[in-house]
Amino acid sequence: MSKLELSIAVGNYDRMRPLIDGDVQIDGVDPVFMLQDPEEIFFRAFRHADYDICELSLSSYSVKTAAGTSPYIAVPVFPSRAFRHSSVYVRTDRGINRPEDLKGKRIGVPEYQLTANVWVRLMLEESYGVKASDIHWVRGGYEDPTRVEKIALRLPEGVVLENAPAGQTISSLLATGDVDGVIGPRAPSCFDRGHPQVKYLFEDPQKSAAQWYRQTKLFPIMHTLGIRNTLADRHPWLPGAIVKAFEQSKKIALARLSDTSATKVTLPFIEDQLRNARRLMGADFWSYGFAENEAVIDRFLAQHYAEGLSSRRLQASELFHPASLESFRI
Repeated sequence: MSKLELSIAVGNYDRMRPLIDGDVQIDGVDPVFMLQDPEEIFFRAFRHADYDICELSLSSYSVKTAAGTSPYIAVPVFPSRAFRHSSVYVRTDRGINRPEDLKGKRIGVPEYQLTANVWVRLMLEESYGVKASDIHWVRGGYEDPTRVEKIALRLPEGVVLENAPAGQTISSLLATGDVDGVIGPRAPSCFDRGHPQVKYLFEDPQKSAAQWYRQTKLFPIMHTLGIRNTLADRHPWLPGAIVKAFEQSKKIALARLSDTSATKVTLPFIEDQLRNARRLMGADFWSYGFAENEAVIDRFLAQHYAEGLSSRRLQASELFHPASLESFRI
């Protein structure tokens, strides 16, 4: 039997390199990897279903799954996870010194339903009492004013969301002071350029995130991995093969990161960062698998439904192919 030639779109992460470089093989698959930014992958996946296997925004995928319109079925592989305390940027001249000060402010977002923004709103509401309805939201592209919201939204009553003025970006609005802050997975360019009146909301995002983790035990999942539905139906062995290979690839990446005889990434003190992460979160801090992550996913889905983003309250198991909910043990 010849191998399946499948297109696989993922980010160029260290945890993917063993697969991309051929050090790990996917049983029965001849992969064609495409290394792309998340924005391109998600746009093409949810607009046109361009790929056989790809990273999926957890939020957009949840919207589609609840509606019964997703062309993909996920497996519990999580290419991207991130604490999002570093995703809130504010003006220094608006009296915003703590999360509670966001109430009544105009906050820009590249897309309201982005996974990172759902997690930030969960954190703001649960930890600081700041609800989505307390903020006036302004949607626009970071640097391109023609960026659109990929998913049609039906927001709860009381949540105000307007589009940025024609030709304006949320980065430019932040720089000029026409919005009071920005929340999103990327830094606005005015922050990267060192704008003197733009800062992180959380002065020490890493310290704040570690404290939040101790309280909640949540390491937010940003992306999952999807397989085209028709492929999974035709080849029931494929979801298990994908989980197995991506888990192997991640293990190799972590082993390489642990070898500090010659640092594998261009960053000093990486051994200290790795040690601190394991001290805080355990040895398998970037876990794949359903059982290991069911509680995190369920918290996300509860928030997602409460915000009116998913049309019904999903159960965590509904997101994943049944064959991928458990794996063999030796």
